[in-house]
Amino acid sequence: MRVAVFSTKPYDEAFLRKANGGAHELVFLEPRLNRDTAALAEGCAAVCAFVNDDLGAETVEALAARGVRFAALRSAGFNHVDLRAAKEAGIAVARVPDYSPYAVAEHCAALVLALNRKTHRAYNRVREHNFALTGLLGFDLHGRTVGVIGTGKIGVCFVRIMAGFGCRVLAYDPFPTEAARDAGAEYTSLEELLAAADIVSLHCPLTPETHHLIDPERIALMRPGVMLVNTSRGALVDTAAVIEGLKSGRIGHLGLDVYEEEAELFFEDLSDQVIGDDWFDRLNAFPNVLITGHQAFFTAEAIAAIAATTIANLTAFEDLGAGVHPVALG
Repeated sequence: MRVAVFSTKPYDEAFLRKANGGAHELVFLEPRLNRDTAALAEGCAAVCAFVNDDLGAETVEALAARGVRFAALRSAGFNHVDLRAAKEAGIAVARVPDYSPYAVAEHCAALVLALNRKTHRAYNRVREHNFALTGLLGFDLHGRTVGVIGTGKIGVCFVRIMAGFGCRVLAYDPFPTEAARDAGAEYTSLEELLAAADIVSLHCPLTPETHHLIDPERIALMRPGVMLVNTSRGALVDTAAVIEGLKSGRIGHLGLDVYEEEAELFFEDLSDQVIGDDWFDRLNAFPNVLITGHQAFFTAEAIAAIAATTIANLTAFEDLGAGVHPVALG
């Protein structure tokens, strides 16, 4: 089967080629998928898309007009896909629901530690031969209360890590699991979690219900000086509200691996360009903010698993008419 692979980076090509083993004809394309670049999928039965590709209604229509019948997502999330439009156009969709929860949870822990102990600031100081400790004071994680919002596989891994530090871990999820309890979590209401936690970490999917889950009202419930970390989806957080929280001191530390307007920024080298995103520049101006470019998933184990599942989805569609992990309207 001929497949147009969009948003290709060298590591994508290397891992997908290895997983593919010649099973499919993979056409690697650097541009992101959108209504304008959909023409590049001419002659392909399937497309392979990443998190910041646009599979909105217009893109889906353009793909269907070119004979595309399947979209294999190299991601767990599918909020960038208009599933209704895909169904109407006869394009099946599949995703990678599980690759390495450890990768994301461990990166989240790295953000917590770096923000707390100001590792990123200390690194820059020492390179300039400044060995002063003023401004680098942290706190013991042991005995602190960590709030975990979303207890899927990644959330459970993060619960286990924080419990290992000796933290009390509170959790909120509409669907509690024994796995989270066994890892050390105590379930509570969202409001109680926000009021009690020294550190709040987001691990839930982006849905209409969770869009701007962290808004002015919920920030007001948090403890003064709270640490907020988001390694899930950018739009879980109302950026304008978070900036106000940083200015007021309600948010004492902010760690982001995702950003709600990241589509035009992340995964690209823009070092020689002026970025016209005032919110992003404002966030970067705070000394207590640490942003990474959607790299939490980026381990060799995770990329290999994503590639293997993607190829399995493509093969299953070719053989059976549906991916191993289909995504459909609820």
